[in-house]
Amino acid sequence: MNPVRIIEGIREGDKLPPGSLRSFMEGYLRGEVEEYQMSAFLMAVVFRGLSDDQLSELVSVMLYSGAVLDLSHLPVPRVDKHSTGGVGDKVSLVLAPLAAECGLAVPMMSGRGLGHTGGTLDKLESIPGFRTDLSLSEFQEGLEADGVSMIGQTREIAPLDRRLYELRSVSGTVASIPLIAASIMSKKLAEGLNGLVLDVKVGSGAFLPREADALELARTMVSIGAAHGVATRARLTAMDRPLGRTVGNAVEVQEAVECLRGEGPDDLRTVVVELVAEMIVAAEMGGSAADEHGADRDLESGRERARASLDSGGALERFRRLVERQGGDPRALDDPTRLPQPSVRQDVPSPRSGFVHSVEPVRLGRAVVEMGGGRTRLGQRIDPSVGFSGIVQPGDAVEEGAPLVTVHAASASDARAALSVVRDSVAVEQESGPAPLPLLGRRILPGSP
Repeated sequence: MNPVRIIEGIREGDKLPPGSLRSFMEGYLRGEVEEYQMSAFLMAVVFRGLSDDQLSELVSVMLYSGAVLDLSHLPVPRVDKHSTGGVGDKVSLVLAPLAAECGLAVPMMSGRGLGHTGGTLDKLESIPGFRTDLSLSEFQEGLEADGVSMIGQTREIAPLDRRLYELRSVSGTVASIPLIAASIMSKKLAEGLNGLVLDVKVGSGAFLPREADALELARTMVSIGAAHGVATRARLTAMDRPLGRTVGNAVEVQEAVECLRGEGPDDLRTVVVELVAEMIVAAEMGGSAADEHGADRDLESGRERARASLDSGGALERFRRLVERQGGDPRALDDPTRLPQPSVRQDVPSPRSGFVHSVEPVRLGRAVVEMGGGRTRLGQRIDPSVGFSGIVQPGDAVEEGAPLVTVHAASASDARAALSVVRDSVAVEQESGPAPLPLLGRRILPGSP
């Protein structure tokens, strides 16, 4: 196997000899393919893509580079959810305990921040003491005890994806349909699931802003799931503005807890309820088809179950048990001052009275990274206290001098730089602006055109 020939073949769109892509990937795991060669390969995929056969081979080698769990002993369906990444996307923190409260087992393996987007693991680890590095036996014990565990990839699960994920984050190779699909599906298929719901972001803050690309990614992943016998469905959700009113790590944990209390922003609650309803339907229907009206009735029933469980407080108590079981301080859920606190808080005043036209999520996400809340190099430690809170949303009416955003920073200089970003990211005009994207977009089911 000649790594250079593989890279050149992908770059030129050639049909590779059978098994050569697998040999290239396995060689990378053994140290026979250098990091710079893999970076070149990833960039070639970004520009050229992969054929269906090549994508299938990539998913297979990533999936079987490690262990595949057998959770068939659990008495309830195993269903997970995955997001393609967004700004302010703290959905998993609410959804996982809520879905468990609705009677599902949720074996959730998540990732860290990628590019301008935050990561579930980084948010969870902002809770003092919280461990995401559980062993597989600890992971399964949590599922058996409370129906939910939330961890990162162990060394046993898809180790090839873990290395590629880190490399993509720092090499400008995130925005690629085959790479995103292979990364997500290799991890999720290794979890031993019955069903999987995919939250595919669309809009300026998504890795794939155009709806056509988001649909292609959704269909690709649904097809991969179906090929491996997992009932998979996808939902497009808006990412042309941040989700909720916070962006960061500790600030998003606090907002997620508010949602678990039945409070918090409406858009976060709406997305959480919809995705949990999809998880319930996936568990009940499996891979079977249903007529459109029947599917709609099932989905509404799922929404009702999700809302009732959220409002009962049961999901919050389940999250509290999860935090304590995984080493975290459950008191932080009641007292936000126990979460990491910034050295500087500063409001960004509105320059005029009027209406919020737009809030650019990518700039805010990148600003969090620049303040130390994300990574620009492999292995970098992050500052979980930095970020933004109280973020206005498109359509909000504001008065001159009223805060558009509150900056949480580690220093006065970082706060000043973030203030400048906010002023460029939030547009306020005298008249109301165009409507943002619908929060909930297309559903992609098995066999959807």
